[in-house]
Amino acid sequence: MSERKYSHVIVIVVDGAGAFFKDADTPNFDKLFKDGAVTYRAISSRPTISAECYGSMLLGVDPAIHGLTNSKVDEKPYPLDSKFPSLFRRIRNAYPDAELGSYCQWDPITRGIVESDAGVSNESAHDTAMTPIICDYIKEKKPDFLFVQMDSVDGVGHSKGYGTEAHLHRIHEVDALINDIHDAAVDAGIIDDTLFVVLADHGGEGYSHGGWSDTERFVTFAVKGKGVEKGEIEEINIRDLAAMVLYVFDIEAPEFDEEGWTAQIPHGIWKETDALEYRDISHLTGAPARISKVAHTSELV
Repeated sequence: MSERKYSHVIVIVVDGAGAFFKDADTPNFDKLFKDGAVTYRAISSRPTISAECYGSMLLGVDPAIHGLTNSKVDEKPYPLDSKFPSLFRRIRNAYPDAELGSYCQWDPITRGIVESDAGVSNESAHDTAMTPIICDYIKEKKPDFLFVQMDSVDGVGHSKGYGTEAHLHRIHEVDALINDIHDAAVDAGIIDDTLFVVLADHGGEGYSHGGWSDTERFVTFAVKGKGVEKGEIEEINIRDLAAMVLYVFDIEAPEFDEEGWTAQIPHGIWKETDALEYRDISHLTGAPARISKVAHTSELV
């Protein structure tokens, strides 16, 4: 392997935020990504349910392939011998000494999508309480790869409605938490060599999600770091996060396969990758909706 493009990757997923970042008061997000690559039309996974979405992000495959649901990730540990290893496993195999962290308010992500033997530091708490813990972890450990999930925005969407004043206000409050994490990377002296990513897993319609309406399927995806092109990201799916992380860590990605790995490098992030073909696989998003009216339940309601 050649030299990594970044020594560190920090990913923050704001659960249930959809594309509503563009409607909320987010001064920190706007400042952090003013010279970055941003879109509010990234495509979520179908159905737009958390386990399906996080499975796609961390495994690089479509929900129809990984088969994870909220009940499955809550009840069963992720298999150690899966044909679709998580990003954590792939990074650990390539860099045995890497510091890896999964700090998720919804802890089934860490238990049900990340291998238990991958040596991943983890913590679970309400995102407001968890952010200082994350900041201390960054300053102390300087993680190679850190995956953060903030859950409170989705909770407000379910209780008050997606896109409502209360929902947008919670995005505004989480905007400050994102800035705290970024500042911790600055204080740790690693920000100049960090790929910093903020995205949402899905949005919502009314008080629920799981369908394929515009407010459910279109989400925010923002990237900053050395060499990132300023402007709008072209086509991108949330599962492309997996391909992006492997690319910047110089880890060979699996061969593209509609029955397996379908994460790709989007155009409009790194100039040198824009010549790579980006395949249209919209025909794979035909899964039926499974509507969630309660935060993080995949039961048909």
